[in-house]
Amino acid sequence: MSGDKVCIGLVSGGIDSPVAVARMLIKGWKIHPVHCSQEPITGPAAEQKTIALLRHFLQMEGPIGEAARKNLSRQLTVVPVANQLSLFTEKWNHTEYFIHMKRMFNRLADRAAQNIPATHVLTGENLGQVSSQTLGNLGSIEQATKLQPLRPLLGFDKTTIMHIADRIGTYEISKGPEVCDALGPNHPTTVANQEWLEKSEERVGGMDNICDAAWELRRNVDL
Repeated sequence: MSGDKVCIGLVSGGIDSPVAVARMLIKGWKIHPVHCSQEPITGPAAEQKTIALLRHFLQMEGPIGEAARKNLSRQLTVVPVANQLSLFTEKWNHTEYFIHMKRMFNRLADRAAQNIPATHVLTGENLGQVSSQTLGNLGSIEQATKLQPLRPLLGFDKTTIMHIADRIGTYEISKGPEVCDALGPNHPTTVANQEWLEKSEERVGGMDNICDAAWELRRNVDL
């Protein structure tokens, strides 16, 4: 997959990220999807939904289907991250859990981009007032990757995203509990300190080492 508009798409199986994928496919972006699996902490549903969503795009009629068959990679890279995420459940780092998680996912996108090559990382993030979606925390997340962020849903509210998902046929596949909350704190921080984040990551082994260990266990799923 070569060209100027190539990205790594972080796809969770939830409602938001497939909508982001569809919007960028229509704009001519070539997308290599990556799914960060939290098994065995969670069940296999998130991966199964991710596969079903991407296959849905490839089988669709109309502009999205045509774009997917042209620009969506036929392989999904699945990276197991459960062991790495558990490192961020200590008393001293748990409130920043979701920020560390997103920073890890973005750093893993760097690994995936090396052999594509890709210049951007695509996410379904939108600007919110809680957890990792505050403006400051989004800034901390993008500091973890060398790739440029693509956030086509940044200014959308959840109701709008759900309506789009329903219109493109992904809502029924995506709906259900969000498994990314499995290890998360009850009261996540909304304003993280960058220096503290980096020190916390060093304390548990360093983000590069953590991501290297996860990346070694990756596998590809044919779509």
